[in-house]
Amino acid sequence: MHFKVSPSKVEDARVTVPGDKSVSHRSLMLGSIAIGRTDVSGFLAGEDCLQTLAAMRALGVSIEQPGPTEISIEGVGLNGLRASEKALDLGNSGTAMRLMAGLLSGQVFDSVLTGDASLTGRPMGRIITPLSQMGARIDSQNGKPPLRILGRSELRAIDYELPIASAQVKSALLLAGLYAKGTTYVTEPAVTRDHTERMLRSMGVRVATAGRRISIEGGQALKGCRVKVPADLSSAAFVILAALLAQNADIVIANVGVNPTRTGVINILQSMGADISMENAGQLGDEPVADVRVRSSELRGRSVDPGLVSLAIDEFPVLFVAAAAATGNTVFSGIGELRVKESDRIAAMAEGMRRLGVTVDESPDGAVVHGGSFAGGSVESFGDHRVAMSLAVAGTVASGEVIVRDVDAVDTSFPGFCACMASIGANIEVVVEGSV
Repeated sequence: MHFKVSPSKVEDARVTVPGDKSVSHRSLMLGSIAIGRTDVSGFLAGEDCLQTLAAMRALGVSIEQPGPTEISIEGVGLNGLRASEKALDLGNSGTAMRLMAGLLSGQVFDSVLTGDASLTGRPMGRIITPLSQMGARIDSQNGKPPLRILGRSELRAIDYELPIASAQVKSALLLAGLYAKGTTYVTEPAVTRDHTERMLRSMGVRVATAGRRISIEGGQALKGCRVKVPADLSSAAFVILAALLAQNADIVIANVGVNPTRTGVINILQSMGADISMENAGQLGDEPVADVRVRSSELRGRSVDPGLVSLAIDEFPVLFVAAAAATGNTVFSGIGELRVKESDRIAAMAEGMRRLGVTVDESPDGAVVHGGSFAGGSVESFGDHRVAMSLAVAGTVASGEVIVRDVDAVDTSFPGFCACMASIGANIEVVVEGSV
């Protein structure tokens, strides 16, 4: 499946985007090991989260879906999961793979975690190493999935310093810490998204945070609760980008999660001259939300503060496109983590930008994007949902038609992407394989 994108006139609108993927994943896992019922509203029914839902059901958890964005989980408690009869297929989701590894390391049964071709090519050593230090026994394919997690391991608490900032690794260790004897400490080199800590607290678990150091005592019981999932800022970022690049648009995206550990993309864009403001700020469960208002802006290239990288790690494909449309050069550094995402996102975005007439200089952990304008052309997404959507938005302001190839993965995080973009005037057409 491909996108065919034509130059578009993006106009004033008020829109919504689907629920937050990170919060949706965590609601399934934590709700499953809680005592009692957890009701979730605003759930992201994208392919990634549905794979996690299927995995929890395979582990013996009763989960109902009374509506497309509503789920009800009958928690089984910390020790109530049971062995799956087959390998747990987590599709394209690195989040699910890493968090599930932490969760399953403390069980009394064996588990196998696998996924699609992209996921089974991603390195998992950064979770295998600390989980093994806790006593987990994990077999892998040279550090890559499938992961075979052997049960009946006695987990022990550790004091671990993350070599690279990663909310996924942090969360995996906190989940394993629930099953460990003693208090597990995790220290981050930079603050990362804290959805796991917030949700654990909402379920009655004591999680202490002191700057970049987080701790959790093993053996604590979780209590089921109501989880309200805000709109996903990572998905809203594509609408924000389209509005900024347009000629004269004023767009409001409703009820977006603006957790301060996630708003790096807004901070970076504002530093480039973007007119972005928060309105109607409030709280949805344990997560801060606001309507995000965006007006078309003249962007300026700049050197991006590496300290903001961990707060915007999923949005760098969007930032590459913004940089390409800006005046002057934009320097990204400290983003080497992007090379081990669903694709090598530095290389993927650099190639896409070059095919659309933009100059990009790569380095091992960064890139310099030379601002200019987009030509028409054909680009590859490398099966990466965020690369696909970012290049599609670039196509809305290109001088000619842009074809974005291999976009099936978009439904993993943003079901209804084309319809949402059409509602603001973006002309992005889905083309079935073989017709282009």
